[in-house]
Amino acid sequence: MDALDKSMEEHGADGYVLIGSSENADIRYLTRFITTDPVVYIRKRGEQGVIIVSQMEYDRAVREAAVPAMSRAEAGFLRIIDEEEDRWRSLARMIADYVKGPVLVPPTFPYALGIAISQYYRVDLDAGTVGAIRAVKTREEITHIRRVQGATETAMGHALDLIRRSKPRGGLLYQGGSALTSERVRQAMHELLRSRGCLARETIVSCGEDTATPHIQGRGPLRECEPIVIDIFPQDEESGYYSDMTRTVSKGEPSTEIREMYTAVRDAQDLAAASIKAGVAGSAVHEKVVDLFKDRGYTTGLQGFTHNLGHGVGLEVHELPTLGPGGDVLRAGNVVTNEPGLYYPGTGGVRIENIGVVNRKGFRCLTRFPRELVV
Repeated sequence: MDALDKSMEEHGADGYVLIGSSENADIRYLTRFITTDPVVYIRKRGEQGVIIVSQMEYDRAVREAAVPAMSRAEAGFLRIIDEEEDRWRSLARMIADYVKGPVLVPPTFPYALGIAISQYYRVDLDAGTVGAIRAVKTREEITHIRRVQGATETAMGHALDLIRRSKPRGGLLYQGGSALTSERVRQAMHELLRSRGCLARETIVSCGEDTATPHIQGRGPLRECEPIVIDIFPQDEESGYYSDMTRTVSKGEPSTEIREMYTAVRDAQDLAAASIKAGVAGSAVHEKVVDLFKDRGYTTGLQGFTHNLGHGVGLEVHELPTLGPGGDVLRAGNVVTNEPGLYYPGTGGVRIENIGVVNRKGFRCLTRFPRELVV
């Protein structure tokens, strides 16, 4: 009995139901079918799941989906909607007719549809079983992530080359007669990634004071002798898998405070890498980093170390498991980030992020990119 069947049994449910496009990571994971149109995924207890799709998508779903496909007509939806004239009630009746019993749904399930199904059978909320299954990666999934990480490192190298070749003038960085801006570096990385079949959104290229805010995207000219945080998390368009990577650099020597922060963050990352392994709680690894920063005189909370040490990466850029307060025990096959950081208004911020695979012996880092502050 797998985890999904076990969850259905515990809830006394006869079926598990999802609805959405392949933008829903659970849908994509369970069906391996890529579509912008919503599909209904139903898995009856003890059986293989099926997807119900529009007639337009049926032939493609038969060829490409990892589970059997049914058209809406086969599932009775077209007949039902003529009788009900309400989309949610029609979908609910179609699902109820197929499952013929209580259903289990994820927390993201549409409220209106859940209420409509409850007119026929009991609806229970699943705690996130599919997300927990997705957290343990197969070899194939790790290969997908390694591939996009390779493209990520190439893009990061291109960004640092632009900064390295720039010429300071009046405190700003110039290249080719014009100022080197966050937007210019971001666009260059995105274009390179597109040529590698990857899509990047909301890439961070922040500089100076902006780096004190961890997720500010950054804009305008880059400046010499100030921290530049580059955080990129592209998705491979074919497989759907993400990677995630951050480097902090400076063109010229930054302030003593930034140099000391960089050393502390680098040491914290090394400590975490040596501490991560299957059977260890993500919260425990996070606390080790908190303690290291405290010993170095850095705070945790609203300033200093303000975020979790890391997170899972897969079909979503942020998924289970968590390396932070409340983080559960890590399992072999988890793919997680290791990204300590320090942030102080008026000084700036430093973050270094690698990604790797948890195993019984430790942490197999997939990131091969060097760490260097001054470029």
